[in-house]
Amino acid sequence: MRMRVVAALAVLALAGGAAKAQDPVQDKAQDKAQDQAPASDPAPVPPAPSAPAGGLATLPDTLAGAAGTWDLSLEGGMRRCVLTLALDTSPNGRVVRFPAGCRRALPILAGIGGWLFTGDEGIRLVDRNARPLLAFAKSPDGMSLGATAENGERYNLVPLQIAASRPPIPGAAAAAPVATAEPGAPAPAAPAEGPALGLYALDRATQKDVCRLEFSAPTEAEKEGAAVRVLPDCRDSGITVFDPVSWRFANGHLTLKSRRGHAVNLVAIGEGRWRRDPEIGVTLVLRKVEP
Repeated sequence: MRMRVVAALAVLALAGGAAKAQDPVQDKAQDKAQDQAPASDPAPVPPAPSAPAGGLATLPDTLAGAAGTWDLSLEGGMRRCVLTLALDTSPNGRVVRFPAGCRRALPILAGIGGWLFTGDEGIRLVDRNARPLLAFAKSPDGMSLGATAENGERYNLVPLQIAASRPPIPGAAAAAPVATAEPGAPAPAAPAEGPALGLYALDRATQKDVCRLEFSAPTEAEKEGAAVRVLPDCRDSGITVFDPVSWRFANGHLTLKSRRGHAVNLVAIGEGRWRRDPEIGVTLVLRKVEP
């Protein structure tokens, strides 16, 4: 009997040892299986929503907003002109004004007799029978209006404020000779606050000092620009007819505004001189002179 008890205890001891020996093996097998199991990919992060296109409106959507100064250009070329769309009525819609030289730069303007605002459709430049010559509609960029003439030429119409803030057109600098400085010479500093006040001489084409203009300082009451006047004995009838009465400097452009609402833009060319921009028609340069 005693021998049977001892034998039974021995069997139980062996069984317990075997069980203990199997535990680390099973643990290692489970750890190995877990190591070999492919890790689950993290859930894809949804892309951040893109910002809505568009932004603040830049093109006018009312008749009052459409009236003003616009830049008209021929697509694919350097020819352009500044138009003034007035609210004054005429037999052909409303009055459109532009310098006489624009007819040479853009011959289509020779047939323009007025303009019409068509709401969501855009702006139309019409002939003297109110027939549309250029029917402008909003371009895909949302910053300009585009129209195609009967001969297939494509024209762009942009508010002058937007045109002035745009970067220069590639290749535009090659259209006119560029003066180069001597090696080592300091580059002329661009004017930061517009033209100096005082007296200016006007050079037109090959004629020098045909007129003199006096630029006055702006006052608090003059929100749209400071006063400028043509001095007596002006020998250029074009300037006397244009009759500038105010000046304004913004976005690197000096704008002379006439009594009738026409506008001429100029850019600095160094040494107190300003030339018309864009260069259309007869060359026009303002020079700072001493009294």
